[in-house]
Amino acid sequence: MINLHDIRYVRLGTRDLASAIKFATTVVGLQLVAQEGNAAYFRSDKAQVRGDTRDHTLVYFEGDPTDQTIGLELVDPRDLDAVGTALEEAKRPVHFGTREECDSRRTTAFIASSDPSGNRLEILARPYNSGTRFFPSRDVGITNFSHVALFSTDAKRDTEFWTRLINARVSDWLGEATFLRIGTVHHSVVLMPSTRPGIQHINHQVEDIDDVMRSYYWLKQQGVRIVYGPGRHPISTAMMVYFEGPDGMVYEYSVGVKHILPEQEADYRPRQFSLEGYNGDMWGSFNETDGLPREPVAGSRMRLVV
Repeated sequence: MINLHDIRYVRLGTRDLASAIKFATTVVGLQLVAQEGNAAYFRSDKAQVRGDTRDHTLVYFEGDPTDQTIGLELVDPRDLDAVGTALEEAKRPVHFGTREECDSRRTTAFIASSDPSGNRLEILARPYNSGTRFFPSRDVGITNFSHVALFSTDAKRDTEFWTRLINARVSDWLGEATFLRIGTVHHSVVLMPSTRPGIQHINHQVEDIDDVMRSYYWLKQQGVRIVYGPGRHPISTAMMVYFEGPDGMVYEYSVGVKHILPEQEADYRPRQFSLEGYNGDMWGSFNETDGLPREPVAGSRMRLVV
């Protein structure tokens, strides 16, 4: 079993690094903490919320927009060699990061691999933290980077990978989509049925519903495309809004996500939700917005959102 502590970062390729930096700072509200060569690093964590400050939670780098990776932190960094063995036995690729690669990930060591759909994963041992506080580039109320949704070519198979090889637990299902938790938060990773891999959306938590609504109106005024919301997910209780960023990547602000505490683990039973619109948003924004793309290509959308 690969014991993960939390999701750590997202790395995204982009054809236009300058535009991606501008969007991440002036629109999303992240803090640009470094720009080295062809890569830009962004921070988003308040220490009083997480108990620590990740060195960075997002990287944009010059490259193919389909080049997307999520970083995952081990509970015990001494397990890294055993992680490599477990991945090899599961017939997954294993690449131990070089010194240069580790430096670019801000970690002491890592293994690069992938899930069965081909989503790129980096499993980190002793990733760096920051001694400086998060300073947002606009007053958006971000408290921390929280989760990603991944496209999955076989959600049932990939769920087995995440729950049998990795210590993720199923929280709930929405249709065939699987919501997986690593810590107490309802989901750190969501597996969304698709025909190819990729990141479906990136979530940041904000302080309260006022932050969601202020951003909704502000984003509309700036001409940013609202993908979905504002609304509330019955499956996780979160209130949210989704909007489109560079290269079609979707970002989400949300607040009020459900937690499943250690004392609840023994009795918690995952729930199955159907794909009716109210199960995506109990407030009804499905009637006015497109929902998130099922496929990581333009023009193919469905009303399945998380």
